[in-house]
Amino acid sequence: MPHILIVEDETIIRSALRRLLERNQYQVSEAGSVQEAQERFSIATFDLIVSDLRLPGAPGTELIKLGQGTPVLIMTSYASLRSAVDSMKMGAVDYIAKPFDHDEMLQAVARILRDRQNAPAPAPSTEPRAIGKAPVGDKASPASANGEIGIIGSCPPMQDMFSKIRKVAPTDSNVLIQGESGTGKELVARALHNLSRRAKAPMISVNCAAIPETLIESELFGHEKGAFTGASAGRAGLVEAADGGTLFLDEIGELPLEAQARLLRVLQEGEIRRVGSVQSQKVDVRLIAATHRDLKNLAKAGQFREDLYYRLHVIALKLPALRERGSDVNEIASAFLARQSARIGRDDLRFSADAEQAIRHYSWPGNVRELENAVERAVILSESPEISADLLGIDIELSDLEDDDLLDTPPALVNGNAGNNASHEPTEDLSLEDYFQHFVLEHQDHMTETELARKLGVSRKCLWERRQRLGIPRRKSNATSEN
Repeated sequence: MPHILIVEDETIIRSALRRLLERNQYQVSEAGSVQEAQERFSIATFDLIVSDLRLPGAPGTELIKLGQGTPVLIMTSYASLRSAVDSMKMGAVDYIAKPFDHDEMLQAVARILRDRQNAPAPAPSTEPRAIGKAPVGDKASPASANGEIGIIGSCPPMQDMFSKIRKVAPTDSNVLIQGESGTGKELVARALHNLSRRAKAPMISVNCAAIPETLIESELFGHEKGAFTGASAGRAGLVEAADGGTLFLDEIGELPLEAQARLLRVLQEGEIRRVGSVQSQKVDVRLIAATHRDLKNLAKAGQFREDLYYRLHVIALKLPALRERGSDVNEIASAFLARQSARIGRDDLRFSADAEQAIRHYSWPGNVRELENAVERAVILSESPEISADLLGIDIELSDLEDDDLLDTPPALVNGNAGNNASHEPTEDLSLEDYFQHFVLEHQDHMTETELARKLGVSRKCLWERRQRLGIPRRKSNATSEN
């Protein structure tokens, strides 16, 4: 049984992670700091160390040296992405962004332990992965996961996709992955990297929509000391961190025009210039980009550089939506059911006939991500071995809604009513996100976060995530009104 050391100063997170790993047959020890870990354990004897980056006293990266070759998985918030990349350069085997999904953590742990077991020598891998999104259609069913590609899919469009991945991966050509949200674009990028000659070098994943526009150039290209207020020291950017490897830019359609011009220089000249610097430096980076938007139309509208579009569009891979993949949907659902059943220790769960029909015929506007969430919810709520269509919470009549976050939207919003206190109902021209934003802005002055979440029919975590995504800050009066 693998023995894992958790080093985390927040007791709640440490305890939850310990329980998660113990439920999955790992032996776990824990400490609240590097110093405590040194005093209580022989650190080099563990099979894996999972540590927060920011700890009281010494940072989590100190465990890389103390572990003497034991792989160290660093946990960090997205705001500390640059620090996470720095930790990779110091020898961390991987990093995972907080808050992380349980499956993400378990998959990372299993992969690291497997790689260590198969490695000829106990040297840590240098391939970083930004684990911020739940993998979509991952290797849950080896028989249908297409071997080294690791994506489930038997339908002709996916088989064609796999064929193109195998042809394109060994080259250094830029790749543009297109597809709706939740179809698995990052998994395709990962497969392209893993099958390339750069597989042992870093793959840096960046969600362009998640970084504030004022920081995106500094994050990508780095900056010199004094380049702007608060730049107390020079820092390398994420493009520089991907030197020799692969840079994956997700949601590249959200990249500001100024940053697009800098990126174009990387592609044309193979060099970058940090913000505030007059000198350029060479980089060897393969670019893989992804978007759910129509970049050609954006270029015609002047919202995306046309020259950059044609640089990116060397190889275009189009991921089909889940509703276009035929029986794949049932295959993927079964894989998710097996994974979730194992997670809670049940082996008797199965889909009813009506559930399989509903899964097959629902349009899945949120694609594989929505399917995974629906299965997880059904497994948690199931009181009998058979999972019905009702338990999945999908409604065939809702298939015309084109909102990839539909699953996270409560029935109250879909029906046009977010509780008795809602004073406006969404019209045909008002999207679900628009309605969410309108409701929060209208009621946040006299409701706590708990009350808002309850009225909207979502969790507080979901409310917080949507605030971040939509740029709706909490009011001070609202934030201080709860314990």
